[in-house]
Amino acid sequence: MTIAGWTVVAVIILCLILLIKTRISADVIFLSGLTILIVGQAVSPVNALIGFSNQGMLTVAALYVVAAGLKETGAIQFVVNKIVGRSRSIRMAQLRIMAPVMVISAFLNNTPVVASFIPALEDWARKNRIPASKILIPLSYAAILGGTCTLIGTSTNLIVNGLLIQETGSASLGLFEPALVGIPCAIAGFIYLALFGRKMLPIRGSGFDTFKDPREYTIEMLVDEGSSLVEGTIEEAGLRNLPGLYLAEVYREDQILAAVDPEIRLKAKDRLIFTGIVDSIVDLQQMKGLSPATDQLFKLNSTRRERLLIEAVVSPTHPINGRTIKEGRFRNLYDAVVLAVARNGERVKEKIGDIRLQTGDTLLLEAHPNFLQQYRNSSDYFLVSGISGSSPPNYDKSGVAWTILGIMVGSVAFNLLSMFQASFMAAGLMIFSKCCRAADAKSYIDWSVLLVIAASLGIGNAMQETGAAEIMAESFLGVVESNPHLALIGTYLATWILTELITNNASAVLIFPIAISMAASFGVNYMPFVMTIIMAASASFSTPIGYQTNLMVYGPGGYKFTDFTKIGLPLNLLVATITIILVPMIWPF
Repeated sequence: MTIAGWTVVAVIILCLILLIKTRISADVIFLSGLTILIVGQAVSPVNALIGFSNQGMLTVAALYVVAAGLKETGAIQFVVNKIVGRSRSIRMAQLRIMAPVMVISAFLNNTPVVASFIPALEDWARKNRIPASKILIPLSYAAILGGTCTLIGTSTNLIVNGLLIQETGSASLGLFEPALVGIPCAIAGFIYLALFGRKMLPIRGSGFDTFKDPREYTIEMLVDEGSSLVEGTIEEAGLRNLPGLYLAEVYREDQILAAVDPEIRLKAKDRLIFTGIVDSIVDLQQMKGLSPATDQLFKLNSTRRERLLIEAVVSPTHPINGRTIKEGRFRNLYDAVVLAVARNGERVKEKIGDIRLQTGDTLLLEAHPNFLQQYRNSSDYFLVSGISGSSPPNYDKSGVAWTILGIMVGSVAFNLLSMFQASFMAAGLMIFSKCCRAADAKSYIDWSVLLVIAASLGIGNAMQETGAAEIMAESFLGVVESNPHLALIGTYLATWILTELITNNASAVLIFPIAISMAASFGVNYMPFVMTIIMAASASFSTPIGYQTNLMVYGPGGYKFTDFTKIGLPLNLLVATITIILVPMIWPF
């Protein structure tokens, strides 16, 4: 091996040590490693920076925009709520996520499936006081396992099939041929995660953290006419036992229902009185079929989609200090509406218009974003703070968002467009159709994940360009070439290890010709080696860098590198064992 090759190997080992032993972020580690290779001239800048123009990385970036459109229209939240429901058990939540995701990922590329689910599951976890770290790794693993079950479930299967056609000139895998080994592996993985996922997954970014805010508000919400909530019970609407929120009373015409029974059926124009903390009120604002009960809200100059929730603390020089909100004509003065008031961390129970403001009162406002710039440094308020993600979803566009997603998936499934082309088309349509604003779309993109993908692709490419990857693969497989069964085991291990170090597609491309040559030298059928490569290259669980979906949940879940090894290494060994046993039985030598 050349000095350049050893340099690349040393950089990879250093990156892995830093990921395991330190708290340095993954993007900083990989970019530093890439910088060492460029400065040390181990590889040319063109080859080192190839990851930044890689179609896979850019596809993930576009899919973040597609996911933004699905979230901003409430489309994916609706599906998540239907699938996961109000599961209070972590294990039940994991099971209800994994089962449908496995099925969906078998027929759709697993990367957009994970990209679409991440933001909705983050919201669901926060609302249900469940750490997102308990459900995002199962999401990624379920998508990977489901993708192994069909030819179109993952790009790796398609690439290996293309290599097979190129090698033989005629042989091709059937659409469901990978399922013969993929389904048993998926079932075993499902059972493993169901049994051990709750205990072995860490608590990172706990869903409880956002509920430590002591400020409580009282807010009135109105049941919209014609909404799906009408004639449903309070329990069915999900308005009971909301985390950090309590339904205190229901006003119906001249009747007050103080002891709110969960079986009470909602009527149009019912006024629901909630008390709780600000994060839960944000969730309430985004619930379809409810709107704030104040008439003043509809006299503002902008639509609800263009406004956000803002917290502002009243100063001694506030022009309405000492007067009621109605007397001071708050809406006319600030072009904002007071939804609720907290005083000394406790809710003020009077009607909004009758509350007499005092110094230190915290106002929960709905206003245009310009309010933040206009009054952030004003003497009227001690503090002005916007609440991120408080704009209600644009439910009217949810059908458009689903249509765009369907067009993207259909164009790939029928080979009209590549995944790269289809993802950019869908991202553009999401913005053009106003399913999401361009500014919102940019905020949804996880730039640190993209940097990790690009940098790790660059390091992996450097390993190939210097010949280090090929030498390692040939050396490893050379040890086991005396027996076809040992060679099969060696093929799996070599593909798996390279997948964790470079990428799944690159490792498959690298190992394929070596494995085919070994099959020819033994005079045996090449299909066991082909199917082994498919499974080993896709089943990447023990590091976050081996598969794109692992990288996508790495940041949102707040995971450490070792979290994947702890839960993923046993799963890797389980899938490896099943594959090595079943493949020679289904595709004999």
